Amino acid sequence: MRARRLRASLKGWGGVAAMAVVCALVAVFALYVPLSGTRTVDGQSVAQSARVKAEKAEEDCEAPEKQTLSPSSADGDTIQKIKNRQGDMRKLIVGVDQNSYRWGYRNPNSGKTAELEGFDIDLVHRIAEDILGDPRAVQFKAIPTDQRIPAIQDGRVDMVVRTMTINCERIDDVAFSAPYFKTGQQVLAPKSSPIKGYDDTLAGKRICTATGSTAYSTLKADQKAGELPATADISKTVPNQLDCLVRLQLGEVDAVVTDGALAASQAAQDPTVELKGDAFTAEYYGVAMKKSANDLVRRVNQILVDYRKDTANGWQASYGKWLSATLGKISEKSEPPAPQYLRTT
Repeated sequence: MRARRLRASLKGWGGVAAMAVVCALVAVFALYVPLSGTRTVDGQSVAQSARVKAEKAEEDCEAPEKQTLSPSSADGDTIQKIKNRQGDMRKLIVGVDQNSYRWGYRNPNSGKTAELEGFDIDLVHRIAEDILGDPRAVQFKAIPTDQRIPAIQDGRVDMVVRTMTINCERIDDVAFSAPYFKTGQQVLAPKSSPIKGYDDTLAGKRICTATGSTAYSTLKADQKAGELPATADISKTVPNQLDCLVRLQLGEVDAVVTDGALAASQAAQDPTVELKGDAFTAEYYGVAMKKSANDLVRRVNQILVDYRKDTANGWQASYGKWLSATLGKISEKSEPPAPQYLRTT
């Protein structure tokens, strides 16, 4: 079932020049992930198949953020395989973003190594510490938005921690942890733009979203339902969310639609843009894993329980370090609700 509508509301790092620095560093330090999961098929057939699948998922699913397994600290086959890796390969392999400011990004000011930092990265280190006893025992793989699910299904990563929204369509393909963050879709546009939010002011405007993102599927469904102006151009899609900000800066699009949490971080990178209007959906981020990895799902859920209880070095501390500057104090807008689990063994 579509996320219910809601109302919510929400300086600088730089603009185009800073983007050039970041993009250069990304080019130097990028972690390669093959795109073998992409298939070349007739475009219309793919679109029709995706639409049918999405519609069926919406019919059969309600409250996807509750479709997860109860917590457990037990080791199962999946975790044992991770622990049995030898030598330098004894690491947790995690798909992440490397260009989402304050979530998962390479800080150009952190020295020659430009290590990955951010709210999602803190969570990855905590998971690695619990499973392997070493928070640094992680092999990060940079995953484009549209490759998150294929990377999990193909076994290229053990999990994806990448501002990934739990939704009805995705839970058919991957297993999710309990939510670790609450957000909602929001519009980002230049401060000088006449766009006021997710409304009729988007008529005739070019809107950028990431391929395979919840934002794109929401726009497509809303346009079909008449809730988004038919003249809004939603064809501008990119592999990674940061590419939308660059397109906006270059004047190639008029607005970006993405999770409000990410939009706030992008606004912090460029003081010439701002959030327009309120969030218009309620969504939750989760850690994504293979459908068959029940023991890993349960373990991550246990880690999340402990992470939220740890006020000194857990969820709250990470939020304060990375997100409070753009999202304000911790509130019900960002903190996920108490987790609910499937009643299965």
